[in-house]
Amino acid sequence: MFDYPEGIRSRIIKNINGLSMHILEAGYENNINKPCIFLLHGFPELAYSWRKILKPLSDAGYYVIAPDQRGYGHTEGWNNNFEGDISEYEISNLITDVISLVYSLEKKSIDCLVGHDFGSIVAAHAATIRPDIFKSVVLMSAPFSGMPSLELSSVNQKSDIHEDLKNLVRPRKHYQWYYSTKNANDDMYNSNQGMKKFLRAYYHVKSGDWKYNVPFKLNGWTASELEKMPGYYIMDYLSGMAEQVDIEMPSEEEISSCKWLTDKELEYYVDNFNKTQFQGGLNWYRCMVDSKVQSNLRIYSDLKIHTPSMFIAGKKDWGIFQKPGVLEKMQEDTCTNMKSCELIEGAGHWVQQEKPERVIKLLLNFLYEL
Repeated sequence: MFDYPEGIRSRIIKNINGLSMHILEAGYENNINKPCIFLLHGFPELAYSWRKILKPLSDAGYYVIAPDQRGYGHTEGWNNNFEGDISEYEISNLITDVISLVYSLEKKSIDCLVGHDFGSIVAAHAATIRPDIFKSVVLMSAPFSGMPSLELSSVNQKSDIHEDLKNLVRPRKHYQWYYSTKNANDDMYNSNQGMKKFLRAYYHVKSGDWKYNVPFKLNGWTASELEKMPGYYIMDYLSGMAEQVDIEMPSEEEISSCKWLTDKELEYYVDNFNKTQFQGGLNWYRCMVDSKVQSNLRIYSDLKIHTPSMFIAGKKDWGIFQKPGVLEKMQEDTCTNMKSCELIEGAGHWVQQEKPERVIKLLLNFLYEL
């Protein structure tokens, strides 16, 4: 059994919307009257990605829960399939997982829902649809563009972008659509460099450690603008993700000096993804880029997040600019009660792991003002 940091408990809760859900929790002693926080991870991450955040928040008086979400880690009861029905990974069911977990803890609401990366997308939709349950929300690393319009005039329908990317002088493709292909899981799970080196390179290249992460605003959703992003977002057309990030595999010196992800910590991810593979998490992307699936959300068209909100990201994270204009729209329109938008110096995409002290301070300042 893995030895989690002191003060963090690991357990399985059964009957969570059909799952046996693994959670990490802190502040669980006498938690009935404590304010409650949920932490939702992204891809390819786990509840373990919040290991540096859980205990400090509980020390401040909170009951804090981080689940392995559907398709990940020690949570069981999900289908690891490419073929067949993947509706269990639609956003509405991912939100139902979270609500079911809230209810299993004998609560009717929680004080704050925090999401990172794809967890930010789940958190944003949950806060929009069920503000009675999620009293405040913190979005991290993935800005929220809002609910689909009735006309569904989203980037998902702009299929010509893929042909335009393919026809560039350096032919390219978008990583989210690559993640939706049948080959994506096998490319990463059975990569030539092996799971450990693949994950080390992937986490490195999207972090503040990679010197070429110097993001800037793009002028629009065009191939000529998108190709300015690094290869892990706008990939070389003939490459898989493992091959793409292996180009920037960190040196032994860079690995040994990486304090935010030690070799022992990396092994936790390696062990988990060797067991589960990636298809569960990839099915989230397949649902997100499918315009027919997204059309199911049109019933919520024009709804906004009115509860208190905050956005946190690393200043070296390209993710905040990958969809041009969304960062601004989130602050000016989608979130009507956004308290602040914080870009942390020196951090890349894995902000809560790279700069945990700064993230903890921002979270506590936000929570204290609720």
